Amino acid sequence: MRKFYDVQQNTDAWQALRLGKATCSMFGCFMANYGKAFGEPAQREALRIALERLTEKKSEFSFSNDHMERGHEQEHVAKMLYAEETYSDLTNGGFFECGQYGDSPDALAGSDGVIEVKSVIAPTHYATIRRGSYDPAYKWQLVGHLDCTGRQWVDFVSYCSDFPEGSQLSIHRLHRWECEDELRMLDERRAEFLLLIVSTMNNINLKATT
Repeated sequence: MRKFYDVQQNTDAWQALRLGKATCSMFGCFMANYGKAFGEPAQREALRIALERLTEKKSEFSFSNDHMERGHEQEHVAKMLYAEETYSDLTNGGFFECGQYGDSPDALAGSDGVIEVKSVIAPTHYATIRRGSYDPAYKWQLVGHLDCTGRQWVDFVSYCSDFPEGSQLSIHRLHRWECEDELRMLDERRAEFLLLIVSTMNNINLKATT
């Protein structure tokens, strides 16, 4: 079941909707060892989400680093340039709630698309330009956007203010039809990850009663 909430990112309402849920930004951590046991990053995320569900508050070991803060500050500039370059009508990405997981795309584009903006340093942006495709580090976040929103395409938008005008944006589109196998893989692996969260909660509760 999918439900859209038209809330602004980083507000109290948005934080409340995300609490205790697996979100697209961390899908890559549990997809990393697909077909094998969950690695340490996935187990750490399962613990974080388990604690949020048990305490009903944001986990204290959630963190924000300098790159994340830089991204938040420059995201609106990247969106403006994207809208101008693609003639797109962007609307609030809000939050898509899908039961125990959800998604906060950076914006909705028209009636069929979403965008994911990354404000990056020059070497990272240049690598994306030379690659001619999205940064593979964000593959599962992009696939997750398509899965959670039900939309037909997602644009990966790399932005770097250090580049000259005309090359500050690098845009690469991923269509739903291109990743049907990945969508099935995500659905399967995510179900296993959600069970890991429940198992982690049970272990914590068991310790509390002994």
